[in-house]
Amino acid sequence: MNLAGFVAVRYLRSQHRPAILRIISWLSVLGVGAGVATLVIALAMNSGFRSALEDHLLAVTAHVHLTRPGSDGIRDYGAIADRLSKLPHVVAAVPALYQTVLLSGGGRARGVVLKGIDPARERHTDSVLAGLLRRSDLFAKDQDGLDAVVLGGVLADELRLAAGDFVTITSPQGRLTPFGVLPRSRRFRVTAVFHSGFYDYDANWVFATLPAVQDLAGVGDLVNVIECRLDKADLADSLAPSLAAAAGSGFVPRTWEEENRALFRALRLEKLVTAIFIGLITFVAGLNILVVLAMTVREKARDIAVLVAMGARREQIRNIFVLQGLIAGLWGTAGGTIFGYLLALAANHWQLVQLDPAVYAIAYVPFHPSPSDAIWIAIAALSICIAATLYPARLAARLAPTEILRYE
Repeated sequence: MNLAGFVAVRYLRSQHRPAILRIISWLSVLGVGAGVATLVIALAMNSGFRSALEDHLLAVTAHVHLTRPGSDGIRDYGAIADRLSKLPHVVAAVPALYQTVLLSGGGRARGVVLKGIDPARERHTDSVLAGLLRRSDLFAKDQDGLDAVVLGGVLADELRLAAGDFVTITSPQGRLTPFGVLPRSRRFRVTAVFHSGFYDYDANWVFATLPAVQDLAGVGDLVNVIECRLDKADLADSLAPSLAAAAGSGFVPRTWEEENRALFRALRLEKLVTAIFIGLITFVAGLNILVVLAMTVREKARDIAVLVAMGARREQIRNIFVLQGLIAGLWGTAGGTIFGYLLALAANHWQLVQLDPAVYAIAYVPFHPSPSDAIWIAIAALSICIAATLYPARLAARLAPTEILRYE
């Protein structure tokens, strides 16, 4: 160990320092640790919340949506879906018809999203419906010839509906009659209720067979989107253009991230704001280190003069105080990181922070601490601590030993 390191460690371990310096030193270490731990926990919560939302979204939505804007729809959807399903990384490509409709049942009515699906294809893209689709009679017509629908759990509870009940679905796509344009309405039978864990889907989505929705909308044999599920969701951005080109001219791709851009943008902004504001805790702790070292320089001015007189270089004197601040920062950063990780893992394991799924789409706050976040948090904290040592270290290096020792 060189001179600067030896002196810095001996002084930090010394029991003869003034009590006020010892107290402020420990408070600065605790401040750095508290700032680091809080930032680790906050970013773990942000990452966990984003991961949970992604999992719930990908359970009910495809990775790439292909549409043909400015046209009446997609007519040759079967051949296109078969062609896309054979491409690399494409697990399945399924046609679908979306329509916003009015659902009435149980004496109440709600606007919902009605999705027309091909049950044989849908089980490969929708993990929520996959279990229900194992039932061969899920979308079978009843003895009166009524088509079947599957409702989200929250919607079913709100309208007080269950399997076996009947609902009326009204489409805004009207039909021309001698009395003018009248909305199209059809009666359906509820055969099942699904629970995705994602509030928006459970409260607003209804599934029916593609022919039934086509007939309700009066659009003929066409769909308005072809949904592609990939073997890796991260490939959506890179594969979307090639999928649109393989589908044919006029197709426009939209990835699952683009469909939910506002949500993920809000999460990224929240992460940035959280890092800035909680990082101020570490900044304040860095100011405490500066105060401690500045007071130490004043207290140890005579000892510094003696070291310089005995041949210590100015760089060595400066490094003594830089190392003192760095060691304090290392203690606080290491302790804060370990404590923050342990607390985040415990909160995630025991689900300590419960949420209202009606508001947040998930039942509890998930915590997913990231090693990359820990690295840049540690680098930022140590950088603040080192920056706080520069002024006191420079002040110590500039002390004139002759002026200090003149009257000794």
